Amino acid sequence: MSESTGSGEQPDETAGRATNVRVDMVEAFATAWGTAAERPPEIAEFLPDAATLRAQALHELIRVDLRQRWLHHTGTDIARKRLIHYCAEFPELDRARLPAGLVFEEFVIRRHSGERIDPRDYLREYPEQAASLRGLLNTDELDQSTHRSDDLDATMNQTPDSTRNTQVTSPHLDLTATATSAATVAHSEPGEFEPLDRIEVGQRIGDFELLTGLGAGAFARVFLARQTSMQRLVAVKISADRGTEPQTLAQLDHDYIVRVFDQRLLDTDSAPSGSRRLRLLYMQFLPGGTLLGLLRWVRETPPAERSGKLLLDAVDTAMAEKGEIRPTDSSVRSEIAALSWPETVAWLGRRLAEALDYAAAHGVLHRDVKPANVLLTAEGVPKLADFNISFSRTVAGTSPVAYFGGSLSYMSPEQLEACHPGLARTAADLDTRSDIFSLGVVLWELLTGAKPFDDSTAEAEGRGDETTLEAMLERRTVGVDPAALDRVPADCPTALRRVLLTCLDPDRSRRWADGAVLAKQFDLCLDARARDLVDPPPKSWRMQWRKWPLLVMILAIGVPNALASWYNIVHNQNLVVSRLSETAQQSFVVITAGVNVVFFPLGAAVLIYLARFVLSVPRGLRHGRRYDPEILRRTRHDTLRIGDRVVIVVFSLWAISGLTFPIALQFAAGDVPSRAVVHFLASLLVCGAIAVAYPFFLVTFYLVRCIYPIFLRHGEISTDDSTWLRALSRRCTWYLAIAASVPLLAVAGVTFLPPGDIPAVIVAVRVLCVGGIFAFVASYLLFRALEADLKALERVVS
Repeated sequence: MSESTGSGEQPDETAGRATNVRVDMVEAFATAWGTAAERPPEIAEFLPDAATLRAQALHELIRVDLRQRWLHHTGTDIARKRLIHYCAEFPELDRARLPAGLVFEEFVIRRHSGERIDPRDYLREYPEQAASLRGLLNTDELDQSTHRSDDLDATMNQTPDSTRNTQVTSPHLDLTATATSAATVAHSEPGEFEPLDRIEVGQRIGDFELLTGLGAGAFARVFLARQTSMQRLVAVKISADRGTEPQTLAQLDHDYIVRVFDQRLLDTDSAPSGSRRLRLLYMQFLPGGTLLGLLRWVRETPPAERSGKLLLDAVDTAMAEKGEIRPTDSSVRSEIAALSWPETVAWLGRRLAEALDYAAAHGVLHRDVKPANVLLTAEGVPKLADFNISFSRTVAGTSPVAYFGGSLSYMSPEQLEACHPGLARTAADLDTRSDIFSLGVVLWELLTGAKPFDDSTAEAEGRGDETTLEAMLERRTVGVDPAALDRVPADCPTALRRVLLTCLDPDRSRRWADGAVLAKQFDLCLDARARDLVDPPPKSWRMQWRKWPLLVMILAIGVPNALASWYNIVHNQNLVVSRLSETAQQSFVVITAGVNVVFFPLGAAVLIYLARFVLSVPRGLRHGRRYDPEILRRTRHDTLRIGDRVVIVVFSLWAISGLTFPIALQFAAGDVPSRAVVHFLASLLVCGAIAVAYPFFLVTFYLVRCIYPIFLRHGEISTDDSTWLRALSRRCTWYLAIAASVPLLAVAGVTFLPPGDIPAVIVAVRVLCVGGIFAFVASYLLFRALEADLKALERVVS
């Protein structure tokens, strides 16, 4: 990413680039430490010239430097440094204004390295940060304790609120590596967390030969290892023997969750010299890297050049670094290669949503969904990993607050509130919708190259963790930043944008209810026809006509029936009524008009009643109203069946009219000749076919194309929807046959007329035949469009 900006660049774009520049600096500094031999890299060499960027980057670089000097280069000539040394080295650092999170991180790192430190010393050394540090270090409880050996047990079994208060950390402090609370670290004996750096590549631990490092943190290291007994490559995670990650993962066996094979506890005999209380977790090895690695590729690639091949390139590069061979003849890779970049993001999101749904169904919340915790197979398939701070309701002895942490920039508002010691929310209040929010942040970052919320200002201005949390909460309350919305690629489907914004809704009641619903939404995003139905262009006719369902249905029913009425009047007037006396004609007109005035308004009222949910619920949804799931289910069912109900009501009215005409003739003219009755019945048959076929296709096409997809926007789908859609598709075939019969019935009716009667109706019959042919062609086109729409919708809901 370029550090310079043009004179016309917007401030929010500059801020976004500044954040990326800062991330790149930290990565470059960490890389320099990794290649350092005797002389460590100098922080000053990696700081930018701009004062704003320099201030923002300095704290990040100090964190990396502290970890390297205290944890990864012990036993060397590299000197350990403390924050006071950095303050002396860099004039812009004010000891009184150091973030409490940075001070706390130094404390944790020193304890982890083996030093025995009294937490109260830090309160005396940093009085300006004491208010925040007191909660982080849990010194209130320490002051009240008697320093007996059972204090540690009391700390680990503290009340939910007190446990929650000990978990607040700096936004830069990575909590994912440990499942223990800050208080537990503070009260541990020096030997409790021996340095993991004593475990090195090339060592053999039991059945495992450590081949290369895959990742490292303050409390855990991951290696690529060969399991000699099975002659297979595995990923080995070695960490402190804390938490319930093995028991949690033992419940999870899913295609999109990293499979854990087993765990080993390392004692002093099997572990390297001096290591104690360590756990070895060996799991499925995935050579394709992580979404964090893919994210770097995204940021370095212009939006117009991103596609599914970008994912494959990132995977291939990660595999090449590990000496792995790219798979051939992979249908999955072929599928990914054909996707656009937004579709690739939806493809990844669908699988991760399924993983979250599966975990939630087994009582497990992840609580730290972020790019680094999503691994990729050689085919690019994502797998959710690192359940170190997850919570399982089915593991005995655990509670939501016992293992609480996460990465602040990916946290949901409610999880940030649970981090805040001054707010009432606790970790026990979280549910799967918090993980869905985190997944939304990850996918938005993949889609655009930047997070949906600009937290850089909050981090820079925060004088303590509470201030930072409050600033981050404020940003999430107002929704996604306008600058982030502007970064959405031009080829991003409206459906994907809507789905991700729903994931990121600050009100969790408006987010997707669970991972299964979200997975179906991503399926919709991957189906071009389905997503166009559900999220049409804003100015399309479908969006406009959604507002007028009653008017559209009146026209769809009324116009075909008006044409049928015209044919019926002409046919019977010429063949029967015109041959009556003038008095009889007047009586006939009065009677039939009275019947029509009574029955047809009644039919309209019945139809409006039957369609009441179809007419009212979509309107309410557009205005933000909430409905009971049962009401939504009934409305979806009515929407797919209202065409049949229109047919039943309208045909019933024609049948009543067909019986009324002979009765009216009987009263008007006395005896009714049998020929007249035949004419009425023939006319009824033709008009009934018109009233059945054409309104059905017009009404059903409108409802399937414009109204039914509204419900899919809200994720309200039941297992019955697929059945209803298939049944409607079958019924459409029967109605198409009826539409084809209209011109045939007209011709057949003429053949039964005496030669003398044919001239009287020949014009009406010709119009009916020609119109029937055109109407059939139109019905056939509607049928084909309906067929494609129903199949697309069925793919989404099934």
